[in-house]
Amino acid sequence: MAVKIRLRRMGAKKNPFYRVIVADSRAARNGRFIEEIGYYDPLTEPKTVKIDNEKAIKWLNNGAKPTDTVDRLFRENGIYEKPEDEVVEE
Repeated sequence: MAVKIRLRRMGAKKNPFYRVIVADSRAARNGRFIEEIGYYDPLTEPKTVKIDNEKAIKWLNNGAKPTDTVDRLFRENGIYEKPEDEVVEE
């Protein structure tokens, strides 16, 4: 099973709000997911990003691959900036 860390769109029309989730790569965008690890609100100023670092690192170490957007959010919010024994980057 290929596991991805990706965004799930929530909110109203023209008012997006995203949840950062861990899901099987074959599941629909807003379909079944394994775990919710945070959220992202692009409409606030500054943009609001809240991610549970421990859960994110656990899933990265277990082989989950972040999408390009989630990878950018992780880099901007220092998820990868942990001691080397915790994070496995490829």
